[in-house]
Amino acid sequence: MRRSLMFVVPLLFVTLTLISACGEGGDPPATDPTAAAAGMDTNRMLAHVEELASDAYEGRLTGTPAAERTRRFLTRHLEESGAVPCVAARPQPDSLSAWEHMAPASEDSDAQLVNVVAVVPGRSVGERAADSRSPAARIVVSAHYDHLGVRGGTIYNGADDNASGTALLLELARYVAANPVRHTVVFAFFDYEEGGLRGSRAFVGAPCGSGEIVLNINLDMVSRSEDGVLYAAGTRHWPELRPVLESVEVPAGMRLAFGHDEPGTGSDDWTLASDHAPFHRAGIPFVYFGVEDHAGYHEPTDDFENITPAFYRAVGAFIPRVLEAFDAAE
Repeated sequence: MRRSLMFVVPLLFVTLTLISACGEGGDPPATDPTAAAAGMDTNRMLAHVEELASDAYEGRLTGTPAAERTRRFLTRHLEESGAVPCVAARPQPDSLSAWEHMAPASEDSDAQLVNVVAVVPGRSVGERAADSRSPAARIVVSAHYDHLGVRGGTIYNGADDNASGTALLLELARYVAANPVRHTVVFAFFDYEEGGLRGSRAFVGAPCGSGEIVLNINLDMVSRSEDGVLYAAGTRHWPELRPVLESVEVPAGMRLAFGHDEPGTGSDDWTLASDHAPFHRAGIPFVYFGVEDHAGYHEPTDDFENITPAFYRAVGAFIPRVLEAFDAAE
């Protein structure tokens, strides 16, 4: 997450070399396969955060073997989820899996980055397939999987920022695959958010699949809150979204607040602070879910033991209801 737009990660000239994963980490505890149909498996969600924020992933810095290990973890669980790869918009290197999309170097950097993107077709796809003039509308739910890596010999594990959003997105894909909604849902795990939102910028510039993107739900820092407040930013720009959010029952353990989207408020305005920004600039409505900055933000203390499990479980129960509410509201 980039709460201050002046923050620049010192990774301006990274060339990604794909290296065989030297270890993909342990799996979450086995769970009842019917759990996804009943609701989000928050035990698996927590286990994913613990895994991704462990030292084995070395802070998930873009362009490193640790970033590739992270992608192998993501694709392994996506393959088990029932979701399918989202067909890339441009030709991809043979060294990448079907789930991985390499973006070209940007104008201000020669960094190469790789997004991981899955899709669950909506129930309405079959109905609209006969009419080529009416492709299925899509909702994109996103989270960035990269973090700050190792600095001065210290690992920045990024449990809240953003193993939390990544883990929730993994389990949300599993849940939606078992409980499809009307709209097609794209699950986008973006790379290089910490280096200038480049993963999401590349996706918006050349989105995989077909069909209009009608909404972005972005998850960035959703597991650590002392007061239990989860912010939904974006309704000041897209006021039609607020009544939908207000219609969703908020589970015990969290409170929903609106704000951090008022222009002219400096770092308190999160409109351009994370991967929802390229969608907003493209005229696509967004809701960004996140917590206030805390003592672990961009610090080596952003570790699994410092997240707030009860709050995170509540968020994990809330986000599927939000998606279903927007799906129903069209």
